[in-house]
This record gives sequence, structure tokens and C-alpha cells, in this order.
Amino acid sequence: MTLNLLLPLGGMALLAPAIAYPQSYPSKPIRIVVPFAPGGNIDITARTIAPGLTEFLGQPVIVENRGGAGGRIGSALVAKSPADGYTLLLGAPGTLVAQPVFNDDIEYQPLRDFVYTSRISLVASALLVHPSMPVRNVKEIVAFAKPRARELLMGSAGQGSGTHLMGELFQSMAQVKFTHVPYKGGAAASVAILSGQVHLAFDQVSSSGPFIKAGRLRALAVTTPQRSKLLPEVPTIDESGLRGYDYSTWTTLGIPAATPKEAVQKLRDAVDAVIAQPRTRDAFDRVGAEVLPNSAEEFTRRLQQDLARWVRIRKESGIMID
Repeated sequence: MTLNLLLPLGGMALLAPAIAYPQSYPSKPIRIVVPFAPGGNIDITARTIAPGLTEFLGQPVIVENRGGAGGRIGSALVAKSPADGYTLLLGAPGTLVAQPVFNDDIEYQPLRDFVYTSRISLVASALLVHPSMPVRNVKEIVAFAKPRARELLMGSAGQGSGTHLMGELFQSMAQVKFTHVPYKGGAAASVAILSGQVHLAFDQVSSSGPFIKAGRLRALAVTTPQRSKLLPEVPTIDESGLRGYDYSTWTTLGIPAATPKEAVQKLRDAVDAVIAQPRTRDAFDRVGAEVLPNSAEEFTRRLQQDLARWVRIRKESGIMID
């Protein structure tokens, strides 16, 4: 698993047979596969950019939800689709990092089967505690937790979810041990920390923000390298002492790796143009997401780094996704 996962880009794509490619790409509708159910952050991202992509590319860009198996079903569907630029994946950490690292039966590999556009958007999360906890910052919770190994209960949206992995990364870097309590989804995990059933949790600031501002939850720090525009007064975990801590829910478009270069470049140009539009940025602002673009090359390097980091954490933690 590990060696295949960390193979550099391009090797398999170079072996693929060439596809005769019309100069008029695209000449028919393009499909963005969202590997989750409608309504979540990943689905909202696809539907936010689809109208702009339609305008830029001159063909309808259709969003299709193919949920199941933690995102593996839709992701594998795109990986096995014709590499012609007409079937794309709305990729995120759950499908491009967590599933490949923590599931040995994965049907696709992120660095072998896809190439990518730049990052589209990212959503910060926060380290949250119930207000009854006697801690107000990262240093205090680390000091509180160290002599209480596994006494503090950490809720999450499920085994292998982003909110679980944020907690595992925190424990690895802070050298503390919590007891993980997985729930069936983010809503159930939110109820658990709001009611005091668990001591702490990680959650996206877009959903936890109202509870923080109402005093029902306490945010100790946010998970991104930069502060969140939704909670500008809350420091980052990195600036709070755990240097290098970084976990955000980013999104990108995954393109089957053997897709002709002309189509790949046109799709990359389209994404860059759409996320630069003020109306797109305003739409993301309304749902608590930020547009911090990078290049396709920078995004791919970051993906490689994330995969290597989580391979190491899997070895340390023994996490598996069923």
C-alpha cells in the first residue's frame, strides 16, 4: 500500500495509449462526480463552481452525486472512466488522503490515477471544548491532558473522518492521548460535545461558529496555518505552540491521469478563472469557505506531503477504516 501510494506522478500516465483529441474540447457536457450525498461541503463546492465552469468552457458542467463507502465509490468511478476530460472528481482530504492511507482495499491511488487543478477552496476547523473544561488555550489542554492519558473523551464524525484525523494529528504532535468516541456523522458529534458527553472535538468553523459565539462551545484554536475569517480572534494551533500543525478541508478537481495535456490545461485554466471571480469568492464566504489559490504543481506537492505524513501517523496510531 505505502509504496504505491507515494509513487510520483506521471509514470502510469506515460504508459497509457494516446487518445485522439479534438481541438474543439470540450464538445459535449462535462460531469463533476461528487463522491458524497448532496448538501455537504464537498457538494456545495461543486455546485458553486459549476456555473462559472459552464461559462468558461462553453459546455454544460453537470454535478452528479455518487456517494457510498466514504467516498470510495465515486472516486473509483472517475479513476476508471475514459481519460477524455469529460468525467472529473471533486476531490477532498477524505477521498484523496484518508481513504487511500487508512484502507488497504482501496480501488484507486491518488498519485497514480489522477492529476489535479489548483486548490479550489478550504474550510478551517477548530479545536473545541465544552465550556465546563478548565482550559482556554492549546498549552492548557496539553498540560491538562498529559497526566490524564485517555481520560479525556474526543468526539468525532466517525472512524477515519476528517474530525477524527485532526484529533490524531493533534495527539501525535502534542504527545497526549485521548479516548476517541466516533459518532455517526458530524451532527451527532456536535450534539455530544454540546451536551457534555465528550470533553473535546474538532469541527468546521462554518458549522460550530454560532455555538462558539453563543458561549455554548469554547474554541481553543483553529486547524489551518492562517486564522479563520469567521473567527479572527481565535489563534491557530501552529501559533499556539504546535509548529507545523495544519489540517483543512480543501477541495480540488481530480482529472484521470491519462487525459490529454490540452484538456488538462484547459480545465486548470477554467478553475483558476472561476475562483478568481468575486461572485465565486462571495459564494464561498457565505458558507464559511475561503479561496486561497495555489498552482496545480503546488497543490500536488502538498498532496504528496499529506500522504507521507498520514502514512507515518497510521503506523503510530494503528488506525484503520472499515
